[in-house]
Amino acid sequence: MKLKLSALMALFLPIIAFAEDKLDTGDTAWMMVSTAFVLLMTPAGLALFYGGMTRSKNVLNTYAMVMGAFVLAFVVWIVAGYSIAFGANESAALQNVFGGFNHVLLDGIKWTDLSGTYPTYVFIAFQGTFAAITVAIASGSVIGRMKYSTWMVIVILWGLLVYAPITHMVWGGDGALLFDAGALDFAGGTVVHMNGGLAGLVLAILVGKRMGHNSVAMKPYSILLTAVGAALLWFGWYGFNGGSAFGANAIAGLAVMTTTLATAIAGVTWMVLEWIVYKKPTLLGIASGIIAGLVAITPAAGFVDVTGALILGSVGSIVAFFGVVKLKKIFGYDDSLDAFGIHFLAGLWGALATAFLALNDQDLLWDGPLKESGDRMGQFMVQLESVVVVGLWTLIGTIVVYYIASALTGGARVDEETESTGLDETIHGENVVNN
Repeated sequence: MKLKLSALMALFLPIIAFAEDKLDTGDTAWMMVSTAFVLLMTPAGLALFYGGMTRSKNVLNTYAMVMGAFVLAFVVWIVAGYSIAFGANESAALQNVFGGFNHVLLDGIKWTDLSGTYPTYVFIAFQGTFAAITVAIASGSVIGRMKYSTWMVIVILWGLLVYAPITHMVWGGDGALLFDAGALDFAGGTVVHMNGGLAGLVLAILVGKRMGHNSVAMKPYSILLTAVGAALLWFGWYGFNGGSAFGANAIAGLAVMTTTLATAIAGVTWMVLEWIVYKKPTLLGIASGIIAGLVAITPAAGFVDVTGALILGSVGSIVAFFGVVKLKKIFGYDDSLDAFGIHFLAGLWGALATAFLALNDQDLLWDGPLKESGDRMGQFMVQLESVVVVGLWTLIGTIVVYYIASALTGGARVDEETESTGLDETIHGENVVNN
């Protein structure tokens, strides 16, 4: 027994010495748990949320779109995405929007390196789960009619050309365009939700509407699965928002509280809206409201108090309800699972409202007009700049990525027979029924 203990001590001696230097075990544990929480959000939460809403003949394809996006996007993140987002660029002009290639395959980063009080590898993995869920969100807009091969190419290119540069601009540190401007985005209102939601809409318009759109009933496979998915997303979101405090600290506690409250009031708001408009509150509606609330609070979770959380969640739910119920009909686009209506619109609201709802507290705020001079209108203009820059980059970048992917795969859209039969059988050779 003594020999085994001595061997274990010898094995972990470098780690113990490393830990006694600067590493905080509480922060490290929280960040590892947060990474696991965010990971759960995609191949479990989002996949079930989307899978339950789609038609029975496309359930497995929907799940594969989300899960395939996650695993591939994470690999892309490690290979080059992290370097582009958080690396350094010798050109000051390029550093505004692009981090560079100095950390390709995590070159130059040791397992003993720290990001604050926890390992850099944990930070990289945590951020990688953000990269993976963002592109997975966009899949919800094109369910039922896009080639799987095209989607896989889009995941690779979009992660490098759209997601990573946007992440750099907002969170890339000194020299990054929107970071230097003082844009407030606590956990990804612009980086994740506006970005993924708008990309989804662009792809939906480019690939075209589903056969029978607005003329054939497209009943969801299982609203119960969607509700379970929403619950898992809510659970995972504590890592998403709480983890963005980058430690087991008071700001993480604030983010957990505001996330819970905003989400709860958003679910109530959507339920009441359906009760008023349709005379029947639906489970699908409550689940949709929950996601809208989670999205709306994300850019502000560590900046606002409970009053701000109530406003962000309730109004965010109203905005998303309008996008799903009215806006889609007005413009006639076919956003299959409402990625744009919920993620982009609620994210846009949250990003802009942060300027007026953030507490004027020096211990919470990042550098920017609000922290430096209490200038809320100045902060709003910075927030407006950030949503415009992100919107334009996503719009143009997604169009470019779509046409490259389409050219490489011989067109992005499945043929009519495949779409009619269902993508589960035709693309994956699987179905949800056990024969």
